[in-house]
Amino acid sequence: MALETLRSGVDRGWRIVATGLSFTVFGVGGLLLWAVVFPWVRWCFRHAPERRRAAARRIIQRSFAGFIEWMRMLGVMTYTFEGAEKLQRPGLLVLANHPTLIDVVFLISRLPNADCVVRSGLFANPFTRGPVRATDYISNGGGPELVDDCIRSVRGGSALVIFPEGTRTRPDRRPELQRGAANIAVRGGIDITPVSIHCDPPTLGKGLPWYRVPTRRFHVTIRVHDDIPITSLLALGRGEAAQARIVTDGLRRLFFEGGLDGRIGQGDQGLDHRIAGPGGPPG
Repeated sequence: MALETLRSGVDRGWRIVATGLSFTVFGVGGLLLWAVVFPWVRWCFRHAPERRRAAARRIIQRSFAGFIEWMRMLGVMTYTFEGAEKLQRPGLLVLANHPTLIDVVFLISRLPNADCVVRSGLFANPFTRGPVRATDYISNGGGPELVDDCIRSVRGGSALVIFPEGTRTRPDRRPELQRGAANIAVRGGIDITPVSIHCDPPTLGKGLPWYRVPTRRFHVTIRVHDDIPITSLLALGRGEAAQARIVTDGLRRLFFEGGLDGRIGQGDQGLDHRIAGPGGPPG
């Protein structure tokens, strides 16, 4: 029993060190991208903005994929990615729940042409403005044009990643979804590619410091579900605001209540849509 306790303590101590080392590498890597890589990318493609953006996004994707593998090899976590092949298509609206700090890293690591909505302050921050400008990510300071910018991004072939909660899930509070993602789907007539993310045991959540590691390695399950046709979620004769509420409610049930079940678009035809991921209903 004493030996087992010692082993558990050593393992947990190593994972604290390895987690800190992981985020240190992430920060140093970001500095190198800002100081060396992205200035070179901007110079090489100074007359070809579309090629510059594609190259920058590919660099981010590969960097994030490397970071995920780094954490796995250090023994910090394991992961399962189900349905990742569905993310290889152009023009996606990828909506996901947000339990951990590294959710966006997982998603972008599998998206060859990812776009994101980022805080406007990142465009002025000296450590982040290089990457976000090189990749042409969308600023959340766009005002009324923000939804239109997002629609143009998807129609232009990007995979737009949005967390409808707007921030990481707090385990002590009822999840609330913003309507921005639903507005993009409704106004743009864009189908939704839902992704459910589960972390066991919970860690790297809202309000949890990175060094508060769980008693064992955490496992992240990312499941890419089949697309939800936006037409199946709409209620006939309703305005855009009402439609966005219906879609937002459906997303809340998908991510936090075990899946969409029953009538969610109840227009004159009483549309009925069920969501099932690979192998059955989403958990």
